[in-house]
Amino acid sequence: MAKGARTALLAGLSVIAASWAPGAFAQSLAISCGAVGMELRLCQEGAAAWSAQSGIPVDVVSTPNSTSERLALYQQLLASGSGDIDVFQIDVIWPGILGTHFLDLSDAFSADEIGAHFDAIVANNTIDGELKAIPWFTDAGVLYYRRDLLEAHGHDRPGSWEEMAAIAADIQAKERAAGNDRMQGFVFQGNAYEGLTCNALEWIDAWGGGQIIEPDGTTSVNNPRAVAAIAEAASWIGTISPRGVLSYQEEEARGVFQSGHAVFMRNWPYAWALGNAPESPISGKIGVMALPPGGEDGQATGVLGGWNLAVSRYSNQPEAAKDLVRFLASFEEQKRRAIVGAYNPTIAALYENQEVLEANPFFGDLYDTFTNAVARPSAVTGTRYNQVSTEFWNAVHRALSGQATAEAALADLERRLQRLARGWQ
Repeated sequence: MAKGARTALLAGLSVIAASWAPGAFAQSLAISCGAVGMELRLCQEGAAAWSAQSGIPVDVVSTPNSTSERLALYQQLLASGSGDIDVFQIDVIWPGILGTHFLDLSDAFSADEIGAHFDAIVANNTIDGELKAIPWFTDAGVLYYRRDLLEAHGHDRPGSWEEMAAIAADIQAKERAAGNDRMQGFVFQGNAYEGLTCNALEWIDAWGGGQIIEPDGTTSVNNPRAVAAIAEAASWIGTISPRGVLSYQEEEARGVFQSGHAVFMRNWPYAWALGNAPESPISGKIGVMALPPGGEDGQATGVLGGWNLAVSRYSNQPEAAKDLVRFLASFEEQKRRAIVGAYNPTIAALYENQEVLEANPFFGDLYDTFTNAVARPSAVTGTRYNQVSTEFWNAVHRALSGQATAEAALADLERRLQRLARGWQ
């Protein structure tokens, strides 16, 4: 492994033994896992359970919460051909970017096992006929709300983004007048990173403004509906949303909402279990709904998220690594993760499982949201996706922060994306 890559790995990752001490056995495996919410704990528990069955130790490697930082780290590590990590937890948008570094998992699963997962995610993870990653958990953005506050102030759930803003402003003002000076109307992921791409694409899709880059490769982001969506979001900053939201990622937004200081929050389903934990100040007071439509004839929406498991082609133990992936992506393990941590399964049958639905009542109500979520344009842009997303989130961040109008930001973005388009057209 190159010195620079190893330096970055040691600086950006913390190695935590899931069962045995690192390096205690020559045959140990290493898996990279996220650390948002309960991710790391659940990964450690799953890896330890597999270790108990297989007798093979697993080192669990915690990665940065920021997907952008994690991708950069993965790219550096994989480009060096390092076998330090055997199994990678990868974002749903990364198979086209990182796929050449991963093994085909088709031979590790039966046709029935693969067929149990959502077809769209399996297709997303299949590159040139090879299954580069197996689905682990899926996601779509959802809107959390304080059910108790809406009821206390005489409001129903919002039917649109504009109505959400009006309700948020009303409750924020009344709560502050009653002495809760820290109350915010709405918190979300406003930092300049991949999370803002998800939020902003949801706004644009809610207004019917397209997908940034359409499936045929056309740059569509600069249109009146998209401009209206970003302009609406910009109007929230400093009114219903604190200016600090421009630096929030998932956990910062959850921290404000879960501490009882926000009426609404956009986040992923994982926040449900944490918000309803016994020690949470708002346990039992939360509602969840699909992200609402915007404009006159918009649509309810949610961006497709989720994570998958891939085996490095540089692994020294590829068969053992495949078996670990098979265990972690299994029906029983996905069921456990759904019940304990509210991580959405990728196995359709689990959405009819009574234990899963008792732990997460909204899984059934929002099934269509999870299965029909709008995809980011990673398939059409391929290895250029990260550049496209970076340009997009930076443009939106300029609009939200008041550095540019929505019209100017998206017009400039269109020019930048058209220059990049030579890479996929």
